[in-house]
Amino acid sequence: MLAGWLCALSAVLYLDRICMSQAVQPIQDDLGLSNTEMGYVLMAFTLAYGIFEIPTGRWGDVAGGRAVLTRIAVWWSVFTALTGAGTGVVSLVLIRFLFGAGEAGAYPNVARVLARWVPAAERGRVQGVLLFSAQVGAVAAPAWAAYLIDTVGWRWAFAVFGSLGVAWAVGFALWFRDDAADHPGVNAAELEVIRAGTGVNAEAVREPVPWRAVLGNPGIWVLGTCMICSAFNTYFYFSWFPKYLMDARGVSNQEAGWLASLALAGLAVGVLSGGWVADRLTRLGPRRVWGRRVFCAGACWAAGGFLFLAARCESPLALSALAAVSTLCLLLTLPTWWSAAIEQSGRHVGTLFGLMNSLGVVGALASQWFVGAFSDWRAAQGFTGRAQWDPMFDVYVALLGVGGWVWLLYRFRPLPAAPSEPRP
Repeated sequence: MLAGWLCALSAVLYLDRICMSQAVQPIQDDLGLSNTEMGYVLMAFTLAYGIFEIPTGRWGDVAGGRAVLTRIAVWWSVFTALTGAGTGVVSLVLIRFLFGAGEAGAYPNVARVLARWVPAAERGRVQGVLLFSAQVGAVAAPAWAAYLIDTVGWRWAFAVFGSLGVAWAVGFALWFRDDAADHPGVNAAELEVIRAGTGVNAEAVREPVPWRAVLGNPGIWVLGTCMICSAFNTYFYFSWFPKYLMDARGVSNQEAGWLASLALAGLAVGVLSGGWVADRLTRLGPRRVWGRRVFCAGACWAAGGFLFLAARCESPLALSALAAVSTLCLLLTLPTWWSAAIEQSGRHVGTLFGLMNSLGVVGALASQWFVGAFSDWRAAQGFTGRAQWDPMFDVYVALLGVGGWVWLLYRFRPLPAAPSEPRP
């Protein structure tokens, strides 16, 4: 049941996040924004998400996941709906910044819940299903948003998407408990399995984060850099892909929605399959870190190869199909990244998972700015269509190659244990 609630959260989170990509062109047409200005609107969400990820993760460590996840869902849903009230670049930047502030900390707090409710040996599979649900939301967003925009306009489409998270928040607050022992649906035998498998309890973590050790820990920074390279790639699909299809490939709004959903379907298949892989890598015991490094490096390089081929296809359908294979390969690594990040975080899962996850914002911001600025620069040089857009794919391929090499550098480096717990 817990997995069902968290999967629903992930689906709605990504549905509300990705629907913006389909609205880029209608918003530009309505408000007269350039690609560079639209890039700033997209970046506002990502910047706020990065700024508030660590403090919201820490808040969850102290206050518990129930209160914090409920607040997160209500906040982001309100500002999703308010996106439809934007009247220009300034108002949209402000609204999307507050939307990002509200959504920040969702996954660090989900990671905290998993660390206390799901045994380590089963965590990869649960993470895979959870992240698969997120990508189902991402896959549904472009096609659904295209139909809603054509039917009721882009402003009311955001109101529809915003209503979903509020319903989730009410149900989750009524059902969930931070400590499995307090939940009426968990019997003594199940509680024993949970306690033995997680090795932690649900008590708040109030001792200070050992920031000196954290900042000097290479394992944390390598995992954060892996997330930077991954986010740079995925945020192209989250933010600009429908716009690219319409401008560079000449497809309609609804066709762009379906083709974007096809490319994002690779993300869904990747994380679901990656959860199965993550569990098997965890069972390697002392060799699990080596297995994670080799597997994730190979997956990043394969993703780069398929994207290189995709950019050279004449058919928009072939482009999107190969892009789907590329995103599948890349997202195979995400459940393994989660497993490694939860282990690396020790007791401070909400805070330090938030730190590593928030480093991905650097890649996401760079991606969102790069596409808008690059396309406007090429247009100023007189290029149109594919000649204006396609050279950017070489940068994305190169970053996927770098991501593979970074994965090979990862080593698990445990943080100092609290006085009351054994060192890992």
